[in-house]
Amino acid sequence: GIGRGVARALLADGYQVALAGRRERALQETVGESDAAREHALVLPTDVTEHDQVHDLFAATRERWGRVDLLVNNAGLFGAPAGVADVELAQWRAVVDTNLTGCFLCAQEAFRIMQVQKPQGGRIINNGSISAHVPRPHAIAYTATKHAVTGLTKTLALEGRAFTIACGQIDIGNAATELSHGISQGALQPDGST
Repeated sequence: GIGRGVARALLADGYQVALAGRRERALQETVGESDAAREHALVLPTDVTEHDQVHDLFAATRERWGRVDLLVNNAGLFGAPAGVADVELAQWRAVVDTNLTGCFLCAQEAFRIMQVQKPQGGRIINNGSISAHVPRPHAIAYTATKHAVTGLTKTLALEGRAFTIACGQIDIGNAATELSHGISQGALQPDGST
């Protein structure tokens, strides 16, 4: 819901927006039927945990528009709620790969482009979480990755200064989105299925 809202707001303001996510249908729904929005949108199904797919995402964006000025790192996975003793390694890895490694891979590709483009620079916004400050029970993988995203954000901001690349983080709590309304109505199961 947050990524969809950001993409729609940028498109409504006339920005050129590359939309990335695992489900092409959801990306197409985000763009909608507006000819103006479709003209300024590039839909690129991407799994941010896959290095080659992330590289291709940024290469296609650069090929289409010649530069990258803004990255909103929003991909995230909460994982199945479980106590520390019950978290399965596969579940841990899925959350870490999506929330942390995916964020790093996208930031790295954006950084590489931003530091050499003319004019140089850009902005990276990472979606953190209040869970990095106030952990929730039964969410160890999610909480750990959001702490790590804070470290990633600080390092990107520090190293980006020399290249006019600014990096910040938004620590969102529970957000009222289309998805969260579905959860509150029981449309999603604890394993994320509908």
